[in-house]
Amino acid sequence: MMGVMRMSSLEQMIRELPPEAQKAAREFVEYLHSKYATPKRARPHFKWEGALAHLRDQYTSVELQHEILKEWEE
Repeated sequence: MMGVMRMSSLEQMIRELPPEAQKAAREFVEYLHSKYATPKRARPHFKWEGALAHLRDQYTSVELQHEILKEWEE
């Protein structure tokens, strides 16, 4: 099995290719990058924050959790 190729030797091999092959190599690497790269996660948005503020005086957070669990079990 071939050992890990040094980046400089890979770059040298690509430089020695004709321009159309260099372009194909670049496109292939871009494809691999899009396939295997870890996607960046967006920060979560809390647009719902405060949506139940009107219920604050009627329920505690624990009571709301129990109500939600009842809904999920149905």
